[in-house]
Amino acid sequence: MTERPHDPAFVVYDGECVFCQNYVRMLRLKESVGPVDLIDARSDAPQVRDLWARGYDLDEGMVFSYRGRIYHGSDAIHALALLASPSTVFNRINATVLSHPAIARLAYPWLKAGRRITLWMRGRKLMGTPAVSAESPETDPLPASSDKPS
Repeated sequence: MTERPHDPAFVVYDGECVFCQNYVRMLRLKESVGPVDLIDARSDAPQVRDLWARGYDLDEGMVFSYRGRIYHGSDAIHALALLASPSTVFNRINATVLSHPAIARLAYPWLKAGRRITLWMRGRKLMGTPAVSAESPETDPLPASSDKPS
């Protein structure tokens, strides 16, 4: 897959999940990656619509797009751990733990369970798969080289 360094980086996360909100804000990606858009998966952002249309289940995992590549779920937290600036204690701990792909894969189901429990306790629902329009967006917000989820 060809890297596309000029594609804007973004993270799509559940804006109703307090853990997700705090996680993406604490990463301090701008210091190591440059500008990164933080996008609420419950919004009507073109990236969100396109991810659902491409088969990414945003209830099953956050998404990180960087240099033309899409990372979903445990792959996203692994990539974020590798790229986050070591400028804070949180980032150093995050990198130490989640920079190992096997640990990220083992931890992610627990993180998802924590999200679901927190949403339930706050009286919030999962997003559910939205009805995706057959119309294509005017511009393709995601890189064409993105892999579909497995």
